[in-house]
This record gives sequence, structure tokens and C-alpha cells, in this order.
Amino acid sequence: MEKYNLPENPKVLIFDIDATLYTCPEYAHEQIDSQVRYFAKLNNMSADAARAIVADYRRKWAKDHNGKKISLGNLLTAFGVSIETSIEWRKKLFNPADYLTRNEPLIAALEKLQKDFYMICVTNNPVEPARKTLEIIGISSFFPEIVGLDTLKLSKPSKKILDLAVEKAGDALGRKIDYSECISIGDRFDIDLALPLSLGMGGILVSGDAEVCELPKIFSL
Repeated sequence: MEKYNLPENPKVLIFDIDATLYTCPEYAHEQIDSQVRYFAKLNNMSADAARAIVADYRRKWAKDHNGKKISLGNLLTAFGVSIETSIEWRKKLFNPADYLTRNEPLIAALEKLQKDFYMICVTNNPVEPARKTLEIIGISSFFPEIVGLDTLKLSKPSKKILDLAVEKAGDALGRKIDYSECISIGDRFDIDLALPLSLGMGGILVSGDAEVCELPKIFSL
């Protein structure tokens, strides 16, 4: 776990979902690979050929952007796959029930965090599979709002996505929320933390749900 510029009096925790609120490398991989395989099928190429194309694009993009990473949704737009199409693919291809189960330690940790923070999820998956994921883990009730890929038709990182998440938090808390009262929590620095930090939020980089379970200790709860 790595902490960045944590505010003195945070009120809002903005969580990524995949590889943050659960640890399942197989499912994390399958979410990416299922889309790559589907892209291959639609374009009459082998899955390995499509994987190579995606990997090559990632390398070139990182080289041109100081080593930063690009989300698959944004990457696929370079190959003519719109965000709207990505949304439909993800709804069709993802089945979290095949990989995930209820997580009692995480439920206990989020129960503690909920007492002091408003919590919201921001994900590059559509709301429907994201909500299913939270339900299977047993944590859906802690997150009344999800800002997903289909909410604004945008993929992280995006200031508009963060603006909406902060706005929804403010609506729930009954007052305007400032970036400096928020902490973004995720497993990818470039996708989940870099932009929030530049806007004045705090950030916590985690490697999965086990480190999320440690957050109550970080906040002395």
C-alpha cells in the first residue's frame, strides 16, 4: 500500500472496483482477454494475433506518454471500437459469479469505513456488471452510487468522471464537496490516482482487497 497526500479531514472515498475491491488475477485477466478474443473473432484473426496487437499498442502508447498506462476501453477506440461498443461487449462477456465469492473481512472493513466516510465506486466497467460484482462480494449496500463506463461514455482517467463522483457525494452529504476532502483508492497509479492527485485529492494505491481491509487502521477506526 502506498499513500499520497492524504487530507487531514477526508469525507469521501472514491473506490475503483476491479483488482481493488477483490483480488482475483484470473478474473482480472479474463475481463481483458475476453474482449481481446472477441475483437479477434470479429476481425477474423487469431486470439494470439489480437493479443500481440494490443500489447504492441500499449508499448507504443506508454513510450509516447512517459511510461503511463492506457485503459483497454481507450485503447480499443484506436481500432474503431467505440466506448458504446465496449460497454455492450462488457455487459455480454463478463460474469463475475464464475470467479468471485462473498468476502467477510472486506465487509467488516467497509462497515467501519462507512461510519466516517461517504463511499462511491468509479469503474471502467458498465454499471450493470460492476453492481453484480459488488453484490457477489457482499458489499453492494456500501456503495449506493457507481459511476461506470456507461454513465458518461468515458473511460478513466477523466476529470468529468471525477467531477460527477464528487457531485454525487455532495448530493448525498447535503453540501458541496471539495477535491481536498476526497481520497481516490485503486490498484493502478496512472488510471486511478494520477489525475485525482493532480486535482488535489489524496490517493491510496492498493494491491487488492487485503490492503483495503487495512484502511480502517490507516484512519484509526
